[in-house]
Amino acid sequence: MAPIWRLAGFYSHVTTSGRLSVEKHPDGIKIIISGSWEVGGSIPSSEEIVEKLSDDLRNRKVCFDAQDLIRWDSVLLTFLMKLINHCREKEIQVDYRGLPAGVQGMLHLAYAVPERAGARRDAELSGILAHIGMATLNVRKESLEFLSFIGEVSLSVGKLCTGRARFRSVDLALFLQECGAQALPIVTMISVLVGLILAFVGAHQLAVFGAQIYIADLVGIGMAREMGAMMTAIVMAGRTGAAYAAQLGTMQVNQEIDALKTMGFPPMEFLVLPRMLALILMMPLLCLYADFLGMFGGALVAIGLFDISFVEYLQETRKMVDVADFAVGIFKSGVFGVLVAIAGCMRGMQCGRSSSAVGFAATSAVVTGIVLIIVSDSVMTILTTQLGI
Repeated sequence: MAPIWRLAGFYSHVTTSGRLSVEKHPDGIKIIISGSWEVGGSIPSSEEIVEKLSDDLRNRKVCFDAQDLIRWDSVLLTFLMKLINHCREKEIQVDYRGLPAGVQGMLHLAYAVPERAGARRDAELSGILAHIGMATLNVRKESLEFLSFIGEVSLSVGKLCTGRARFRSVDLALFLQECGAQALPIVTMISVLVGLILAFVGAHQLAVFGAQIYIADLVGIGMAREMGAMMTAIVMAGRTGAAYAAQLGTMQVNQEIDALKTMGFPPMEFLVLPRMLALILMMPLLCLYADFLGMFGGALVAIGLFDISFVEYLQETRKMVDVADFAVGIFKSGVFGVLVAIAGCMRGMQCGRSSSAVGFAATSAVVTGIVLIIVSDSVMTILTTQLGI
């Protein structure tokens, strides 16, 4: 059977919403538009219609019939503009008179001023060298911003040491509570679980040699020197660092920081300094707390699964873990506290002026804090090992 176009002289494209028919006449082609042409509905494809009509529109006229059109919105205008642009490229005359008055007005308005050459810019695919160059520029920009923030923080700390820093003591007390007492539940849970994991990791291997008592050595040294400080820092980076970034970022959005500058209050002293002091003061205490809870978690495994008494576990821990091990972990926790506070406050102060920027600042604060924690811990571990501490 021959196509309907050739038999009846028309082509029909039917959808559930918008309907389109094309009739051939001696003086041109009539496009019949009917149905509902709205966003969300099913409409004919303009590319398909243009492809079907390309061979029959040379040096002819196109008119429209929209008597059966029910509803329309920007979908119909977009469809017509694509079709009209194609006709203009082929130097085909277009008659708008069959369209509704509103559609005619919108089309006349759209074509009232010619489009400026080069207004539409196609997306350019950049090569690998361009990506490397952009990444290098971003790293340079981030490094300069980091150094600038460190410089401003150093000046604020210098004013604090000389008694000239301006911030409210009640803010410091509030941040101490948020970083300390309110963080105890999550630090407790994580520390006990980390102690359990360390004990389980070494238990099966030590049991092969009948050396289960050395579970206390493994857990004690691991928690005191490394895991206590690191896990506490990671928890505080996700909890407190992100909170600092969100708080300061929201203040940027609400222009509260601009208001402080206008009134003569330096934001670095009034906002950043108390947050940093609170986290730096609380981190060593939380680390020491996490060390003992991690050892307690290891004791649960040793006592419950390997018939080691609590006294034996405690004596082995006291014999193996000394003050130097705790001092290394506490020192690391102090460094981690500085890094987490810097990451959270820096991302908050760099936040943009939108709600999405606040979310990005909080996410970036967590990522930056964790990266700084891992890198600094690696450096300090190598140094303490080489120095024999």
